[in-house]
Amino acid sequence: MEGGGFMGRRRNIVAALLMVLCLAWSAFNSTTCLLTLTRQNADDQEAVAVFSSVESTFDPKETPPLVESAETFRVEVITHEAALESKSPYRILIYHTHTWEAYEQVPDAPYVETEKWRSKDETVNMVAVGKALASTLSALGCNVVHDTTAFEPPDLSDAYDRSLTMLTSRKNSGETYDLYLDVHRDGIASTSTIKRTVTIGGEKVARFMVLVGKGTYYNEKPDWETNFQLAEMVTDALNQQCDSLCRDVKVKTGRYNQHIGPLCLLLECGTNENTLEEVLRGIPYLADALVEALDKALQNN
Repeated sequence: MEGGGFMGRRRNIVAALLMVLCLAWSAFNSTTCLLTLTRQNADDQEAVAVFSSVESTFDPKETPPLVESAETFRVEVITHEAALESKSPYRILIYHTHTWEAYEQVPDAPYVETEKWRSKDETVNMVAVGKALASTLSALGCNVVHDTTAFEPPDLSDAYDRSLTMLTSRKNSGETYDLYLDVHRDGIASTSTIKRTVTIGGEKVARFMVLVGKGTYYNEKPDWETNFQLAEMVTDALNQQCDSLCRDVKVKTGRYNQHIGPLCLLLECGTNENTLEEVLRGIPYLADALVEALDKALQNN
């Protein structure tokens, strides 16, 4: 964000003083003050504040007309930087098409399996991961809905049909979200060369991956390019927190129900060879990365 440090504080002080002068001037004249901030130098980003007066052409009881220049604003309007700090909270839907995916068994916390690395137990399957992510995102100011419906039964092969029914029902009832997150865990072979964890603060943390579907063989396709851009932002934000915390974005021909809204991602949280504890340690980093990516993506729209 621009205006950090001494230069930024000095610029803000100057601008604030000029706002006061503008208000005083307006009180005694039938004019409306405008405040223009222009960069003096691209290196130090110091701004020179210039104010001018224009004839007032609107009734005081009416909403003032907008000033179209991005760098010019009426004194009663907050600055762009301040606006970015007070964004409306994001609405996020978290769900799990493969709800029963689970993690490596640990001796001190065994769970009942439906099959290898799968369980109905919501304290160990993807619902537990979604619950932790929803709680962390809520603490960051997001409005989160966590759908814990088990979509796998009666048959895993058509789980995406059932999760699409849920998504369509929510959409038809008027629900809208800034981000749709289908939270999974990846499945890999024991011989895979994929690195399972990174170390943060002396503890092992599971790695993440974002998957984007192109919907190649579907008539109704996702906006996969937009989803891919967001996926790259999430990946970059995670890896800025810890190198290699997130694997490269995977793009596949499937649709994965990512046509349901403007921003849809499938998150792979760890693998079957990670423990649940390793995954949960990474949730705070994931939540921060998601919010940072949404900040960038939605500001660009």
